[in-house]
Amino acid sequence: MSGTSSPEAVKKLLENMQSDLRALSLECKKKFPPVKEAAESGIIKVKTIAARNTEILAALKENSSEVVQPFLMGCGTKEPKITQLCLAAIQRLMSHEVVSETAAGNIINMLWQLMENSLEELKLLQTVLVLLTTNTVVHDESLSKAIVLCFRLHFTKDNITNNTAAATVRQVVTVVFERMVAEDERHRDIIEQPVLVQGNSNRRSVSTLKPCAKDAYMLFQDLCQLVNADAPYWLVGMTEMTRTFGLELLESVLNDFPQVFLQHQEFSFLLKERVCPLVIKLFSPNIKFRQGSSSSSSPAPVEKPYFPICMRLLRVVSVLIKQFYSLLVTECEIFLSLLVKFLDADKPQWLRAVAVESIHRLCVQPQLLRSFCQSYDMKQHSTKVFRDIVNALGSFIQSLFLVPPTGNPATTNQAGNNNSGGPVSTPANSGMLGIGGGVTLLPAFEYRGTWIPILTITVQGSAKATYLEMLDKVEPPTIPEGYAMSVAFHCLLDLVRGITSMIEGELGEVETECHTTTEAASSLTQSSEQQELQSTSDQMDKEIVSRAVWEEMVNACWCGLLAALSLLLDASTDEAATENILKAELTMAALCGRLGLVTSRDAFITAICKGSLPPHYALTVLNTTTAATLSNKSYSIQGQSVMMISPSSESHQQVVAVGQPLAVQPQGTVMLTSKNIQCMRTLLNLAHCHGAVLGTSWQLVLATLQHLVWILGLKPSSGGALKPGRAVEGPSTVLTTAVMTDLPVISNILSRLFESSQYLDDVSLHHLINALCSLSLEAMDMAYGNNKEPSLFAVAKLLETGLVNMHRIEILWRPLTGHLLEKVCQHPNSRMREWGAEALTSLIKAGLTFNHDPPLSQNQRLQLLLLNPLKEMSSINHPDIRLKQLECVLQILQSQGDSLGPGWPLVLGVMGAIRNDQGESLIRTAFQCLQLVVTDFLPTMPCTCLQIVVDVAGSFGLHNQELNISLTSIGLLWNISDYFFQRGETIEKELDKEEAAQQKQAEEKGVVLNRPFHPAPPFDCLWLCLYAKLGELCVDPRPAVRKSAGQTLFSTIGAHGTLLQHSTWHTVIWKVLFHLLDRVRESSTTADKEKIESGGGNILIHHSRDTAEKQWAETWVLTLAGVARIFNTRRYLLQPLGDFSRAWDVLLDHIQSAALSKNNEVSLAALKSFQEILQIVSPVRDSEKPETPPAVNVPVPVLIGSISGPGLSRPFVRTDSIGERLGRYNSSEPPEVTDELEDLNLWWAAWNTWYRIGSESTKPPITFDKLTFIPSQPFLTALIQIFPALYQHIKTGFNMDDLQKLGVILHSAVSVPISSDASPFILPSYTEAVLTSLQEAVLTALDVLQKAICVGPENMQIMYPAIFDQLLAFVEFSCKPPQYGQLETKHIANAKYNQIQLFAPAEWVALNYVPFAERSLEVVVDLYQKTACHKAVVNEKVLQNIIKTLRVPLSLKYSCPSESTWKLAVSSLLKVLSIGLPVARQHASSGKFDSMWPELANTFEDFLFTKSIPPDNLSIQEFQRNESIDVEVVQLISTEILPYANFIPKEFVGQIMTMLNKGSIHSQSSSFTEAEIDIRLREEFSKMCFETLLQFSFSNKVTTPQEGYISRMALSVLLKRSQDVLHRYIEDERLSGKCPLPRQQVTEIIFVLKAVSTLIDSLKKTQPENVDGNTWAQVIALYPTLVECITCSSAEVCSALKEALVPFKDFMQPPASKVQNGES
Repeated sequence: MSGTSSPEAVKKLLENMQSDLRALSLECKKKFPPVKEAAESGIIKVKTIAARNTEILAALKENSSEVVQPFLMGCGTKEPKITQLCLAAIQRLMSHEVVSETAAGNIINMLWQLMENSLEELKLLQTVLVLLTTNTVVHDESLSKAIVLCFRLHFTKDNITNNTAAATVRQVVTVVFERMVAEDERHRDIIEQPVLVQGNSNRRSVSTLKPCAKDAYMLFQDLCQLVNADAPYWLVGMTEMTRTFGLELLESVLNDFPQVFLQHQEFSFLLKERVCPLVIKLFSPNIKFRQGSSSSSSPAPVEKPYFPICMRLLRVVSVLIKQFYSLLVTECEIFLSLLVKFLDADKPQWLRAVAVESIHRLCVQPQLLRSFCQSYDMKQHSTKVFRDIVNALGSFIQSLFLVPPTGNPATTNQAGNNNSGGPVSTPANSGMLGIGGGVTLLPAFEYRGTWIPILTITVQGSAKATYLEMLDKVEPPTIPEGYAMSVAFHCLLDLVRGITSMIEGELGEVETECHTTTEAASSLTQSSEQQELQSTSDQMDKEIVSRAVWEEMVNACWCGLLAALSLLLDASTDEAATENILKAELTMAALCGRLGLVTSRDAFITAICKGSLPPHYALTVLNTTTAATLSNKSYSIQGQSVMMISPSSESHQQVVAVGQPLAVQPQGTVMLTSKNIQCMRTLLNLAHCHGAVLGTSWQLVLATLQHLVWILGLKPSSGGALKPGRAVEGPSTVLTTAVMTDLPVISNILSRLFESSQYLDDVSLHHLINALCSLSLEAMDMAYGNNKEPSLFAVAKLLETGLVNMHRIEILWRPLTGHLLEKVCQHPNSRMREWGAEALTSLIKAGLTFNHDPPLSQNQRLQLLLLNPLKEMSSINHPDIRLKQLECVLQILQSQGDSLGPGWPLVLGVMGAIRNDQGESLIRTAFQCLQLVVTDFLPTMPCTCLQIVVDVAGSFGLHNQELNISLTSIGLLWNISDYFFQRGETIEKELDKEEAAQQKQAEEKGVVLNRPFHPAPPFDCLWLCLYAKLGELCVDPRPAVRKSAGQTLFSTIGAHGTLLQHSTWHTVIWKVLFHLLDRVRESSTTADKEKIESGGGNILIHHSRDTAEKQWAETWVLTLAGVARIFNTRRYLLQPLGDFSRAWDVLLDHIQSAALSKNNEVSLAALKSFQEILQIVSPVRDSEKPETPPAVNVPVPVLIGSISGPGLSRPFVRTDSIGERLGRYNSSEPPEVTDELEDLNLWWAAWNTWYRIGSESTKPPITFDKLTFIPSQPFLTALIQIFPALYQHIKTGFNMDDLQKLGVILHSAVSVPISSDASPFILPSYTEAVLTSLQEAVLTALDVLQKAICVGPENMQIMYPAIFDQLLAFVEFSCKPPQYGQLETKHIANAKYNQIQLFAPAEWVALNYVPFAERSLEVVVDLYQKTACHKAVVNEKVLQNIIKTLRVPLSLKYSCPSESTWKLAVSSLLKVLSIGLPVARQHASSGKFDSMWPELANTFEDFLFTKSIPPDNLSIQEFQRNESIDVEVVQLISTEILPYANFIPKEFVGQIMTMLNKGSIHSQSSSFTEAEIDIRLREEFSKMCFETLLQFSFSNKVTTPQEGYISRMALSVLLKRSQDVLHRYIEDERLSGKCPLPRQQVTEIIFVLKAVSTLIDSLKKTQPENVDGNTWAQVIALYPTLVECITCSSAEVCSALKEALVPFKDFMQPPASKVQNGES
């Protein structure tokens, strides 16, 4: 207003007014003087007012009647120009609000006159409008007059005026009501007592209304009157009126000012009493009208519906329902029923269209729909209006498909085509198929040949009507095809959208409110609790009420919606439309789910599911659920029949995929269209977003998805996600590129769907799991009995669900794993099984790696729960499952091994559960796990599990599938033992603690604690278990395993035995070691002797192992050696155990039985073990020097006091520790003898065993055949080698008897022959003079004895002769090898070495005993040198025996088997004699040596004049060497015997002289043989003999004349012979002339000549006085004869002659004259 009241504006107004008045006076000067005057007085009036008043406007308004008057008069002139000027001026006054009520009345009257004169009609309208809008001064009659004026102008002939007037009327009506609203606003604060209006009070009772309200009331009342074609009460002067305009005005008032009607009872009354009856009355033609019924048939003509009125009525109804529903509940029920009726198929198309539009307007108002539901559907005897509306829409849509609308040319021919079998040739269809060139595909619905395009009619959520807005149309418009359908479609969509968003919003509010109130309630203080609880319960009531409404709404609409939407879904060919339909179905399903309305929820879900699958797809779950109540049956709702149309099969959708149906017997292929895929995505969306409300319908959803996934060929990959994969069945699955690009998306959504299960609450999650399990069961049933690819959907998704719900795995673990374990993993179809196992193991692994809260380490129960299924898998026999199980274990170990804790027994149990018959790969995988455990995880597991590890490792050793595994497992046992050793202390502590706890429990329960090896402490039990396991493996059927286990067992006991408690050793010895020995002995003795061809496959077996017996032999060897070693190294631990001697006997017994077994390997090894235990030196023995170790070669340190292993806290105190013993000695107590005695007993036991072994093994068998067992050389060697060690311990009690026994064994042992197979390995070649080790050993044994005797007491020396006898017996072997029983032996040189025929029967070869005999001889000589003077040696005629023995080789000489023998014999004889002869001379008088002399003489005789012939190939050097030996013997005679002739028997001396004589004479006989000549060639020898003879002949010390005689006679004979030979030679030489003489003769003469020279030499050397004169004469007499020989022709003879003649020079001296110097 400020604009009009500011001083400038006022000034301007005044100026304007004055100029207007001036203009008026000018115009009227001529024609209308009164007007002019009035104008002029007006000017003065205005000036006066302006001058007098400060409030100029107010003053103007007071005097407005006068001020206006001139202008009114001007209008009265009816002059257009003047009238226009005046109206303008009046309008200016009005706009400044300076018009009073009276002035306004005057103005209106003036306008009325103008109107009646049809002047300035537009200006009039403008003036009225300005008058009524600028102020509120016009009331009552004047107001009604003004309004009537406008109405009258509306009905003029001029179109422009008409329209302007219509607009003005509309505006004026609005103004009237706006005034009322403003008035109400002003009076709002004044609270007035409402006057009670009687229900039947008169329509005239408006006395209570305020002025503006009254005007409005009167106006509205008259509008109703006018529309009803009655006379108005207030609008006096109306001449005509149209219903259409009236209805429009009514609608605008109702629409724009609803509050007026709602706040004022008077107006409400008008609505109820006037408007509604009016509307209903006006509707009647539409209701009665039936399209197509001819008027003639009905008695009264039916009024045709009139589009403009009908359409406006519907608009009014829409407003009434929208704005005044609460006032007009009953009336609205009628309106709504009418609307529903208008949709009937027999109503005109336009009527149906506008009805649908009206309904659409309702559908976008969910709150209104809710009110309908509350007011009608929920009341008992009311029409179910809401349900009817929805069903009507459904029926409407169906009717559009079933009854093609007539009068629409595009569809008439389609109706004809409907059932024709021929091809459809309508343009619509060609457009549909999109085949025609460049045809665009219109969005449309198509069903059974009916094609209805989809028009875009409105933005979703707003009902913008087309035909309800056609207010200018009088004729009904033609409705384009598809319009009604499109609107109806949108109605459905908006209805669904509205209802769901409203209900879900309210639900959300309720939930949050509940949440806050419960929170508040929980934090209440005591005082305000009551009131809070009150509010909570109010809330609850409210919620219960709301919930009832929601449920009713859904129950009322879902059937109709579902029927309509399903049909539309089936008919839709447009992706967007399909999307909308699916979205509607999805939101409904979700809403039903949220409200817990199972039936309806499942029905919607079923619809989506069916849409996803190909038509008529046989999926039982969809046909048996609630859907059955819907499909293909018409059901009646409140008497209204709704036909469910089943999906048509021939919808022209683009096929995007062809695949196999998932059925037991797949029949052909099925096709998926893009719509199926779209539905599938909706289904996924539903499950993803609304999984929490799906409950039991998960079954439907998942079953459908499973089939779709199958048809599309998606296969599960790791983690359960489905990836596109090729179906196994072959190329039946065909996917277009369109769907190929979709597949990853679908598979992704599928995965996300199950990922989102982590947000479901526990109950929903269980629904999901149950659904998956039952799906899985179905899939399994299908997969029974055939090897087809099964559907793995359910299993894969169970896995995926489990994986994402790890945080609450406990609640679903049992159903999940239970199903997988009991059902899937046991299924006969391998693919099914494999996935079951995959799922199970993935879940377990994920469960263990998941970061639980609290962590698994603090939640043992959960950990065991997670691991339990892994263990349960062991009860399944399918190897593939077990493989998966083991791979899982392996992975668990690799990732979780450190934190398994109490889960270890389960994990180890899985490995241990693998049985022998379960195939190599299984065992191998299980074993890998075990290896990992042993290498990495022993320290992390509880010590109580270690025994399980031992058991499991042992069980792998016993598996016979794969040798390497068995062997490696033994290696693992070794590693385990090592671990026990290193961590002994901690393990022991932990085990003791555990033991104590168990003991306590057992006592509480009153049961006995039962565990293996019980009395032993738990840590020792662990060791014993380990030993026992290895013990079992030591008797495994496979040799390699036995070997490895044996080595490990003994190494372990050896390396770690010190950890055991002392008492435990008892168990080790008896329960482990001896038990093992017994079993091995038994197996070995019963083992098969059959040859094993090959070791499995192409492994060649060495012949030493080609029978089971030989293989067992190896085991026996190993075991015995091991036990012996333990006895040896742990003697100090074992001896204090009470029954050591019994154990010793058992051990010896084992050694004996092994040694006597008929197997070289075993027997030899037994002896080695025997040797080992004999090397033990009892600690007592060493007590004087405790620093030395307790045994000869045992690497066990002996500490004084306690022995502690590395890092062990427990000292192992040795009860027999040296320290203690030393203590005992130091304290000057006599040492205890018991030990000593016990020790002796042990050693004598050992000696007896040795003797039994020796005598048994070397006793020659009675008969011989191919299989006779003859002990081997190494065995005998070892046997004999044992004796020295043994003897050390028993020498104190060793007597002659024992020596006898020993002798027998030694002799027999040496006599045993060798098999020719073995000889090349054992024997040196024949020519080498080397001893075999056996022979060495025998000599060593005797050597030990003789040394012992040497240092031993006197009484032992009586054993010397026996030793000599033994040795001499051996010496005899040089010429006479021993016999071994009846066995024929070949001489070694003749044995065939059958290299080629490797397996020919063996021959037995006698050894080359020469080296042995010779060595024995050397020993004899040595020994004799030491012992010649011993009494026993003298008494027992040892010397004689030696000579007697040597006589044999000496007499054989060249005939000896070895040349060295007689040479050694000679040298030995010389040595012995050089010592023995003095002794013999000493004892000459005693006669102890009498018998020796003749023996000696014979020996000399036999040797020097042997009967054996030297070999032909003897070289000159050799001969000379041999001759020098003979010479040595003669020298011995000359130095050692002849000088002492007076101590020597006469006969002996005589024999010697004869011999010498024989030697010095070359040849007595004249018959020469080559040999004799050769012998005679021993010149040196002859010479020596001569010299000796001469020496003794010419000695003046000749005691007896006889001796001298012998020598003299010998010389003369010699010389005489020489003379004869020379003579004969000279004769023959002459006679022979030029012929050479025979060789013998030449040789002989040479000999003689040599003898002569020798003789002369000898004579010269002799003392002259010893030579007989006669002898000299004989020598000189030879000279002439020699000279005569000079003529001989032989050079050899000449040289010999020269030598013979030279010595004669000594005889050339002047003859001694008797007269010298002239004396005669």
